[in-house]
Amino acid sequence: MTIIASLLRDAQLPQSPTAQLDAELLLASALGKNRSYLRTWPERIVGSEAAEAFAGYLERRRAGEPVAYILGQQGFWSLDLEVAPHTLIPRPETELLVETALALVPQHTAKVLDLGTGSGAIALALARERAGWQVTAVDRVEQAVALAERNRQRLGLGNVFVRASHWFEAVAGERFELIVSNPPYIASGDPHLAAGDVRFEPESALVSGEDGLDDIRLIIAQAPRHLLPGGWLMLEHGYDQAARVRELLAQHDFEQIESRLDLGGHERITLGRTLC
Repeated sequence: MTIIASLLRDAQLPQSPTAQLDAELLLASALGKNRSYLRTWPERIVGSEAAEAFAGYLERRRAGEPVAYILGQQGFWSLDLEVAPHTLIPRPETELLVETALALVPQHTAKVLDLGTGSGAIALALARERAGWQVTAVDRVEQAVALAERNRQRLGLGNVFVRASHWFEAVAGERFELIVSNPPYIASGDPHLAAGDVRFEPESALVSGEDGLDDIRLIIAQAPRHLLPGGWLMLEHGYDQAARVRELLAQHDFEQIESRLDLGGHERITLGRTLC
């Protein structure tokens, strides 16, 4: 017989920087419980079926597969989202985009566009906080569109509309008070693509040309014709790309341009406003 405490103690995840957390999440899932259960009942016996499931999870994690993909879910903002290998895993730093959008667009009604929505994380978080907003979420990947729609339905958010679109293609002629995006922004030769959890994420959602800015250039160039006067464009980008993104926004006549720091102290998002 095996108890919870010994399973956690013996779990070996040497390559993970969050080994204890990973083990707890995986065991809780195998047991069908939450993490607090593990701490409340460390001497509880784990059945053979759950122990086998946990062992399988550990094997996958040792091979480098992200916990979010193993469990098929990830927390973001105040939401629990379904995730899958054809979309990026929502990350805490992206919550800065949500926080900034809510602060800069305080009105109760607004039309919002989320470009490259993936799992729907940004669009759904905004819609949860602003019931009067009409949020359009687009992605060119068919499986991502289906995934975002499943998350929308499960969360019961009727103010989100998920569409298939390569950037602005499906919203021709539409204008918005706010456009947000966490686009691909990694350079094609970046060595980080061969390390860590990123190895398991879709390259199409990560890589954007030789300098990582191809998609950001396109979005910035096309966004003005889809923004209402006074509308905001907000972009997540790499930790060392903020200055270049500010330059691109200025070249396309955006104003009130600034970058915001994430919790790690990196310039993680940049925004600008069109006033005409």
